[in-house]
Amino acid sequence: MGSFETTPRPIDEGALLWEPPDGAASSANVTAYMRWLRETRDLNFDTYQELWRWSTTDLDAFWGSIWDYFDVRARSPYDAVLDGGAMPGAVWFPGARLNYAEHALRRRSGGVAVVSSSELRPVAHLTHADLYRRVAGFAEGLKRRGVRRGDRVAAYMPNIPETLVAFLAAASIGAVWSACSPEFGARSVVERFQQIEPTVLVAVDGYRYGGRDFDRIGEVAAIQEQLTSLKVTVLVPYLHQEARTSGLNNAAPWSDVNVAGGDAAFEPVPFDHPLWVLYSSGTTGLPKPIVQGHGGILLEHLKYLSLHGDLKPGDRFFWFTTTGWMMWNLLIGGLLLGTTVVLFDGDPGHPDMGALWRLAEETGVTYFGASAPYIQACIKAGVRPGEQFGLGRVRSIGSTGAPLSPEAFRWVYDRVKADVHLGSISGGTDLCTAFVGSCPLLPVHAGEIQCLCLGASVEAYGPVGQPLTEEVGELVITKPLPSMPLRLWNDPGGRRYRESYFETYPGVWRHGDWIKVTERGSCVIYGRSDSTLNRGGVRMGTSDFYRVVDDVEEVLDSLVIDTGHAGMDGRLILFLVLGNARALDDDLRERIAAKLRRELSPRHVPNEMHAVPDIPKTINGKKMEVPIKRILSGEPVAASISKDAMSNPESLQPFLDLAEQL
Repeated sequence: MGSFETTPRPIDEGALLWEPPDGAASSANVTAYMRWLRETRDLNFDTYQELWRWSTTDLDAFWGSIWDYFDVRARSPYDAVLDGGAMPGAVWFPGARLNYAEHALRRRSGGVAVVSSSELRPVAHLTHADLYRRVAGFAEGLKRRGVRRGDRVAAYMPNIPETLVAFLAAASIGAVWSACSPEFGARSVVERFQQIEPTVLVAVDGYRYGGRDFDRIGEVAAIQEQLTSLKVTVLVPYLHQEARTSGLNNAAPWSDVNVAGGDAAFEPVPFDHPLWVLYSSGTTGLPKPIVQGHGGILLEHLKYLSLHGDLKPGDRFFWFTTTGWMMWNLLIGGLLLGTTVVLFDGDPGHPDMGALWRLAEETGVTYFGASAPYIQACIKAGVRPGEQFGLGRVRSIGSTGAPLSPEAFRWVYDRVKADVHLGSISGGTDLCTAFVGSCPLLPVHAGEIQCLCLGASVEAYGPVGQPLTEEVGELVITKPLPSMPLRLWNDPGGRRYRESYFETYPGVWRHGDWIKVTERGSCVIYGRSDSTLNRGGVRMGTSDFYRVVDDVEEVLDSLVIDTGHAGMDGRLILFLVLGNARALDDDLRERIAAKLRRELSPRHVPNEMHAVPDIPKTINGKKMEVPIKRILSGEPVAASISKDAMSNPESLQPFLDLAEQL
């Protein structure tokens, strides 16, 4: 393939790429919401920025309007919208009793609720009525096995319909959900689930990825052995036709737990009753068990997916994700709006990098979501989705997981679809949402996230906590959001919670990213603030560095590490994955160095470069910058990284070898 196909055309950050077409604004969900505010609240907003400013200055009025606009149904009313606004400790909608699953299953029609596909199964459809019946049956089966409100239901499951059914069933009876993808090894799963002491484990017997079968019965048995709180394991036959429960303790096949017939009984729970426990990446130390509530997630996902994602009934919403990433939780939130959710389990690069675009064509996806690294991989592979696949129904593309470079923005418009709404978004597991994201009323500028999200008081802070505009600073949230963690599980007194988010700026949430907020209200994320490149006092996010290096045609992937810390200079080390068996010779080194010197600064030319077979990544595809920095800075491997949390643990060896030499 030619260089034009694998290297997107250069473009300046901030260049205008797309504007809402005529008529699009009038039909957008956020426009309907603004009209409703005018008619029912006598509030008039001419621009998105005016709406955002109100949403972050009058939290009671804004979140109360979200409750009313989306017709949230509660068994008992709330006493106040927000009982005290201090963080941590803000209490939302005290007195209200509701259930997330009841809202997700409000529709009982023959319309399609779920489309699913995997390497083991062809495309299949579930109607809203089908989904409701399956959830009701599994919930009854759980109750007959003694599962009650507050019990934890853990899942070792891929992104298939049974996982969605099990989650909604658990939520419907007030049980607390938690999931790990079956790619995780037993140790990593136990590190997570042991903290919450589940009574039920729902697991698959195996899965297929990249055309290869992976049997997981051994891992399920190992997990069972160490989770002494388990009372029953429900085994889903996925890799094999029959459930092989003979080697497991207290195990029942999925089919035996389902109870045919009957209606779902939705347990009314307090607004802040735990819905699920998510986990920090676990790349270092014990993963944080992050508790989020029924009401907070319900309101946040209704707001984000409708007013920012512009999802409607009839849309088909897809995001490539595993069940262990918060994007799965956001994806299934499409059910709250009557949107069809598209589930996929498998390798996005199998049989080629067109796999997900092919799925979008086959299933009629209207909103296509993936990670920034996936889009970059498509670029490097020379994929031309707009020419190769029928993407006529796709009107929105979402990207997250890492900063999306301006060149990747342009590639989407050049090679995917010229009239698509591209929404780069950023948030995190900690809040299970995006707090900077897309808006159908605003233009798209290369490399920029369109807006700060409604209700999210996001700012860039300087070194002493001063707000910055048009300058890079620490990403902070200065006012509470309903989906902020209720707490960390098993964190007496909240010490770990406060240390994780509020230690740097008391009363202000520090997220751990570098951000620049522009004068027009858009923003740019520059990577994790704890993996900053600080060269001679010049700080730079790693996204700027990757933008330059990954533009080199021979480079398939890269990782940059600055070993400096605590104000002391270290070595700047660049690791490169090269294509076509290309050697890292003096010519290529010099070309990369010259490009960095020219486009960044002489200070950002690496002290050394190394070719490696692969870049260490988490299960969710994120580069493991901080753990590798710790290893190269001399910290013990066991304290720096969990191999079970990696998608490619074999990639570590070259980094371990180098650490011994430093």
